[in-house]
Amino acid sequence: MNRYIALLRGINISGKNKISMPELKKGFAELGYAEVVTYLNSGNVVFSSTTDDTNLLTNQIHSMIKEKFDFEIPILIILQDELNDLLSNAPDWWGDDCQDIYDNLIFMMPPLSFSEMYAEMGEPRAEYEKIHPYKNVVFWSFSRKDYQKTNWWAKTANSKISGRITVRTANTVRKIVKL
Repeated sequence: MNRYIALLRGINISGKNKISMPELKKGFAELGYAEVVTYLNSGNVVFSSTTDDTNLLTNQIHSMIKEKFDFEIPILIILQDELNDLLSNAPDWWGDDCQDIYDNLIFMMPPLSFSEMYAEMGEPRAEYEKIHPYKNVVFWSFSRKDYQKTNWWAKTANSKISGRITVRTANTVRKIVKL
């Protein structure tokens, strides 16, 4: 049995794409997935499945959400072990307990590459933000008080690639990797 994490992009934000977490959990169970756990109200679902085909899982979940909730959203499926590996390769400056810094992990949905993402997002403003690409993610940190001065803040939600990335905080990622 494989343990997976489904990251659903753009649900329950400003009243859009509303999904009840108990109903979402029920939908995953109806697909035959086991040990289904949701975390927060922002589209983090941890579950177990006997399949090792993430494309099949993505298609099943996509269809279920379309049928149950009547909208389509980008979905990224990642093995829990793979996420653990990503976190073990985080740069030293990412994810510490400094309250002045906001640490995020940007997940790039295949086939988006870092070079494509970087070309769209542009150069980070070094005085306000740091990035570190690794495999299919980018570790991204910035000053909480100066987030509006960063180059990447607005672009994560309003760029040509915004529908092909999903962002989670360091705390959220650390929590879901253990569920």
